[in-house]
Amino acid sequence: MKYVKLGNTGTDVSALALGCMSYGDPQRGNHGWSLPEDQSRPFIRQALELGFNFFDTANVYSNGSSEEILGRALTDYGRREELVIATKVHGRMAPGANGAGLSRKQILWQIDESLRRLGTDYVDLYQIHRWDPETPLEETLEALNDVVRSGKVRYLGASSMYAWQFAKALHTQTANGWARFITMQDHYNLINREEEREMYPLCQDQKIGVLPWSPLARGRLTRDWDAATTRAGLDEFGKSLYRQAEDADRKVSSAVAAVAGARGVPRAQVALAWVSSNPAVTAPIVGATKLSHLDDAVASLEISLSAEELSTLEEHYVPHGVAGF
Repeated sequence: MKYVKLGNTGTDVSALALGCMSYGDPQRGNHGWSLPEDQSRPFIRQALELGFNFFDTANVYSNGSSEEILGRALTDYGRREELVIATKVHGRMAPGANGAGLSRKQILWQIDESLRRLGTDYVDLYQIHRWDPETPLEETLEALNDVVRSGKVRYLGASSMYAWQFAKALHTQTANGWARFITMQDHYNLINREEEREMYPLCQDQKIGVLPWSPLARGRLTRDWDAATTRAGLDEFGKSLYRQAEDADRKVSSAVAAVAGARGVPRAQVALAWVSSNPAVTAPIVGATKLSHLDDAVASLEISLSAEELSTLEEHYVPHGVAGF
């Protein structure tokens, strides 16, 4: 495993984060494809054995059960002082007018709920899962500053927004002397590269760590395009991400297969190596529902793609509209 700094901080994280959306009670929330606790724990344990120290979840994943499963496993298998635990706030966690969003009320409530479910005194990285147009930005940012100052959160992160929104938030935090966002978790892979236009230059200029989600395009870059999986059949959000330019996307997927075939390695290694090769990227968020997925992820860190391979992988890309916000 390789280790890198988390944004412009002194904290070291594994160059891959284990995304824990796949681990949760399938009877809770809307992730019917998630793995229950007994099937999830081996992945968390193997990730630790492979050198992962960075784990990403969210309060909304399987209605809190992802946090519960992750927290119990890390308590049993890991050492808290060595771990970097990230979670998120924004999604609906209760019915009614105040059950979602980024109000002060919601943030102060949900950080305590996440700490309880994770079984820890603090979260290393607390991320706003989406932008909340219904709450004044200053209210959100001051509440986030307060949870940092309280000791319940070490660092703040953001996810999936326009670059102008992120720039506005960073400026507001600096102007008020509030804790700043140190990371951006965004949608980035070989068939959705739109973040290269505005967000990544901003992040590099402001020394923001980048944590791409869906670096393998929900598995579309790891198998034949029309291959069926349980998750692909049930993941409605995932389906919505890749409907815009299917002809071009199929060609990109085929290019990944060609480069991987020539190297004699699984496609996932090539697709992840491409994401990690971007100098703006800190640590891709990788999911795993087979233990081999973790081995492939770690192996991808040893792959250095040639200029010719990069050209092959990138030549069929076409612009895409915003997806995932």
